[in-house]
Amino acid sequence: MKAMILAAGHGKRLRPLTETMPKPMIPIASEPLIVHQIRWLRHAGISEIVINLHHLGAQIENKLGRGADLGVHITYCHEEELLGTGGAIVNALPHLLPGPFIVLNGDIWTNYPFKRLIQRPPATTHLVLTPKPNHRELGDFCLEDNLVRRGENNDLVFCGIGVLTEEILSHAPDDVFSITQDLYFKRLSHNEITGEVYEGTWFDIGSHDQLKAVRRLYL
Repeated sequence: MKAMILAAGHGKRLRPLTETMPKPMIPIASEPLIVHQIRWLRHAGISEIVINLHHLGAQIENKLGRGADLGVHITYCHEEELLGTGGAIVNALPHLLPGPFIVLNGDIWTNYPFKRLIQRPPATTHLVLTPKPNHRELGDFCLEDNLVRRGENNDLVFCGIGVLTEEILSHAPDDVFSITQDLYFKRLSHNEITGEVYEGTWFDIGSHDQLKAVRRLYL
């Protein structure tokens, strides 16, 4: 199985830090976040990784090269204009197919066991969810018999970890779009998105408070 790391965004909520470095290059425990993420994937047995680049992307490419030092092979997809999370995945499909593939947001910190997705690949598009953290006002989804839904009690948030299939992407909009809002939300009623709840360590490093919380783990 291959994997894609979404790494092109501006990281606006982490300014001024992200004015001089892309968010995936923010150091955690003395190494860039994206280096840790690649090691998680490699430990799970994934050696083919695609990374999309836009904002200060040369820093990521210069740091990682083609991935030989980390035991992987990296393919880069450069975006002249941001394509959104969904558009980025569609743009990278020639490097990800055939077969299902993992997509990982480039701003999360977790100890999720990615090997679980390799050893028992889901038959459908599959999302990793976690109970809504206190700093989030609203959740994204709920689960009904392992199917991802949205209802009155959306007590789970999307972890930014998923396994995608070519079939669901055949319903994708053209050009720029959000994979969550413009595809996942709209396909829930078709019973083709399964999910699991993960209650281990997970942080969405989208704010300075969350960045500080991750760094406190290593003090």
